[in-house]
Amino acid sequence: MPFVTKAWEDLTIQDDFMFKAVMYSKELCMGVLEAILNEPIHDIKYLGEELSLKAGYMSKGVRLDVYVEDEAHTIYDVEMQVGTETDEELAERMRYYQSQMDAELLKRGKNYTELRQAIIIFICPFDPIGRGWHLYWYENTCRRDAKLKLKDGAVKIILNTRGTGEDITPQLQAFMDYVNSGILSSNPLVQALDQRVKEVKQNEEARLSYMTLELKLRDVRKDGLDEGKALMMRIWKL
Repeated sequence: MPFVTKAWEDLTIQDDFMFKAVMYSKELCMGVLEAILNEPIHDIKYLGEELSLKAGYMSKGVRLDVYVEDEAHTIYDVEMQVGTETDEELAERMRYYQSQMDAELLKRGKNYTELRQAIIIFICPFDPIGRGWHLYWYENTCRRDAKLKLKDGAVKIILNTRGTGEDITPQLQAFMDYVNSGILSSNPLVQALDQRVKEVKQNEEARLSYMTLELKLRDVRKDGLDEGKALMMRIWKL
């Protein structure tokens, strides 16, 4: 399948580039976290440079991870997932992210007792689990008694924006509607998110960063296909 670059004007918050550019607004990132967790967050700081991760889309076109820490030292990794991965594949990805987050902290000479609570959030415009719920919230529990939790600080949340029912707050529902189809409402968070999307689209540096990134991804894909073809040729000659 040929690599197709989505037009800059057609990007929405569902697109990886736009989502991360929008979430680099501190106030909006806090607002989205508060909507998902249904609890107040008073402050956050971005950990990209501190933990040797990539900087940001707005800086020379490199990737920005939504990787933040709140005032209680809880660490969050928030990702927009638009693929059609199975629940097993998403779980494996979350496990990998968790290991990388822990490894980065311990790399700085800290003891394992200093590991912080870590919450990984995947926002999915599809239902990878198939129960129709809006929120799938996972913590490690005892097999014999699910009420007995392993207090390791690891939390994983899958947000299904296509969920049904009235099991979430109006704030979170408004956010989900906006992710799904760009539906605007009087909700202040949604209004602010949409305004930020418009601002990013008007930013020439952001547009050039996006085009540069897409070209790099196209080159990577082409290199991968070329390597695959070369490997098959070697196999056929055996």
